[in-house]
Amino acid sequence: MTHDLVAALRPLLTAEASAEAYSAGAEPGDLEQAVWLRLLERLDTEGPPLDPEQWLRRAVRSEARRTRRTSRLERPYAGEPVDDGDRDPEQLALTAARGRALREAVRRLPGRCPRLMEALLSPEDLTYREIAGELGISQGSLGPERSRCLGCLRRLLTPEVAAH
Repeated sequence: MTHDLVAALRPLLTAEASAEAYSAGAEPGDLEQAVWLRLLERLDTEGPPLDPEQWLRRAVRSEARRTRRTSRLERPYAGEPVDDGDRDPEQLALTAARGRALREAVRRLPGRCPRLMEALLSPEDLTYREIAGELGISQGSLGPERSRCLGCLRRLLTPEVAAH
């Protein structure tokens, strides 16, 4: 049943998508794919449309309108997004080694410093409020604690940096 419906609608969909694509700023194949997906979803939930040809025409026009609306909201980047493609393997290896050395030094810190520094270095970019809540300390004491931990970290790393 589905195969027969798809075979019967394919030429009409190709023609309708080709007719609507230019005004929507889309590729005909993209419109076709979106309409096929809508049809399959409909078949799964409601069954085949009573008038498949009319449904298909409406679906193509609807997808074309949606594409036009979406393309009006999209803006191109002013420049190329940041790309690490120009960094050679040696640079990447050195950066990774520095990151590992920093994390090892952080683990050697005294008291609460390892947890505090890990929270500050977290890729989640936690706020001071979130870090204070996670560590169970007041937000006001976070700054002085951070300064003390950074001083300890500096003292730990100074011999290693000087050796290089």
